[in-house]
Amino acid sequence: MGATQVYGTGNIRFGGDALLYPGVYLETEGDGEIVLGKGVVLSSGVHIVARSRIVLGDGCMVGEYASLRDANHTRESGITLRDSPHVARPIVLGREVWIGRGVAVLSGVTLGDHATVGANAVVTRDVAAGETVGGVPAKPLQTR
Repeated sequence: MGATQVYGTGNIRFGGDALLYPGVYLETEGDGEIVLGKGVVLSSGVHIVARSRIVLGDGCMVGEYASLRDANHTRESGITLRDSPHVARPIVLGREVWIGRGVAVLSGVTLGDHATVGANAVVTRDVAAGETVGGVPAKPLQTR
């Protein structure tokens, strides 16, 4: 697994007391930025890739192999997918959000304070404060 890997512009801000396990991958491109609040925990294999902005509030915990990516490729005639432009929208996690192992959080999603996402879910829509979601796509399971 190894050390944390940082690619791109390096536009990353850390709050105090962050805990990053081996194998975390952080990437920023263009104007993208990653902002980690105080006491954030990123478990082994977490990928965070920002072309816009990804914010994790104080006390967030992200499980192993989860992925937060704020951009998607577009498909354009005559351009390979690899070389196609991206559409990016910010991802925002409130305070004390808990992301389970293997979760994918997609572009433009906001998770409210104290939200919980069950393992292997794919989050395509906003999650209310205190709500627990799971599944593909993620749907409400309960509210605190």
